[in-house]
Amino acid sequence: MRVRVGAALLLIIAAAATINYLRPIPAVSPVAMLPSTDRVQGTAPSLPWPAHGSGAIAVAHLGMLGSSGGEQAIPAASVTKVMTALVILTDKPLKKGDDGPTITLTDADVQFYQTDLAGKQSVVKVQAGEQITELKALEGLLIPSANNLAETLARWDGGESDFVKRMNSRAASLHLVHTVFADTSGASAGSVSTPSDLVVLGMAAMQDEVFAQIVAMGQAELPVAGTVFNVDYALGLDGIVGIKTGSGLSSGANFLFAANVTVDGVTVVAYGCVMGQPTLDFAFSAAEALINTVAGALHVRRVIARGQALAALSFPWGAQTDVISAVDVDLAEWPGMVLRQRLVANAIVVDHPLPPSTPVGSEHIVLGDYVLDVPLVTADQLYPPGRFWRITRLSF
Repeated sequence: MRVRVGAALLLIIAAAATINYLRPIPAVSPVAMLPSTDRVQGTAPSLPWPAHGSGAIAVAHLGMLGSSGGEQAIPAASVTKVMTALVILTDKPLKKGDDGPTITLTDADVQFYQTDLAGKQSVVKVQAGEQITELKALEGLLIPSANNLAETLARWDGGESDFVKRMNSRAASLHLVHTVFADTSGASAGSVSTPSDLVVLGMAAMQDEVFAQIVAMGQAELPVAGTVFNVDYALGLDGIVGIKTGSGLSSGANFLFAANVTVDGVTVVAYGCVMGQPTLDFAFSAAEALINTVAGALHVRRVIARGQALAALSFPWGAQTDVISAVDVDLAEWPGMVLRQRLVANAIVVDHPLPPSTPVGSEHIVLGDYVLDVPLVTADQLYPPGRFWRITRLSF
C-alpha cells in the first residue's frame, strides 16, 4: 500500500514538474529610468516683432516659437510661388543636378508674358519656340519671381484651374488652415495666408533639395531673358539662405525666410515670415531682428547619449540588463520649453539567448512641435531560465 501511495505521489510530482516546466516563460517589460518631463533652463526672450503687420518664427526640429498679429489672412503676393514650385516638384520631381524635361514655349506663353507685362507685374521675357527646362523655369519662377512662368508651369502641368486645386489640396494636407490660393503667381489678392501658415509651407518646401538650391541662388541664366537676379536681396545676410519675397499689392511687403544660425557650434535652421510690412527693406530688417534674437537664445544640448541607460530589464530567474539608446540625440532647445518623454517598449520573452543590441522599443520624445522616437537596445546578452528554475518556479 505504501509503495503504491509513494509511486502515486512520485507520479503526481513528476507530472506537476513537467507541467511547470512546460509553462510559458514569462514576458517582462522594461522599467523606465528617465523622468517624464524636463524643463529647459532659462527664460525665453521677448521676440522683436515688427511694428506693422504680422510675423512668425520657428526652428527646424523644434517647431514654432511664436507669432504676432493674430491669424488674420492677408494677400500672400509672390510668396504664393513657393506652393507653385512645391506642387511642380511633387508632380514632376527633380534630383539635384538634373535639368528635368524640356518645355517648348508657345504663343500662349508669350501671351502670359505680354499680359503680365502690361499689368506691370514681375515677368521674364519669353518667346514662342523657346526651349526651357523644368529647372530653368523654376529658377525663373523663384529668383526674379516671374508671374508669367508661374502660369507657364501650371499650363505645362495640366492647366491652371486644376493646378490651383492641387495647390489648395496640398495646403490642406499641410494643415494651412488660414491659406487659400486663387492663382499660381500671387497676383490675385484672393491668394491669402498668414505668417504661421507660410512658415510651415516654407519648412516643407525646403525639404526638397532642388527647391532649396534654387532659392539660395543670387542669379540665374535663362535661355531668352539672359541673366536674372534674385529679388531677395537679403540673401546671404544674417545666414539667410532663401526663401521668397512678395510685394506689389496694397497689403504691403511679405518675406518668407530661412536662415542658417550657428548655435553651440551646430548649424540650426530658423524659419520665419513677416507680412504686411511697409516695404521690403522693412521686411528684411524685421527678419534680421528675429533671426538674431532667436540665435542668441537657442542652445543645442545632447539630451541622450548613445549607450545611455534609459530603462532596465530584470527577469525573475536573475537575468538583467540595461536598455540603452542606440544613438546620440542632440536637440535645439528654447528656454522654458518642456521636454516630454516616455518609454514605448514591448514586453520581452527570453526563450532563447538574446545577443546585446537586441531592439526592445523606443523612447518617445516631444519638444515643442518636434517628435522623435529614439531606438533602444539591450546592453548585455540575455539567457533563458535554466531547467531547475522552470521546474521549481511557484508563481511565474
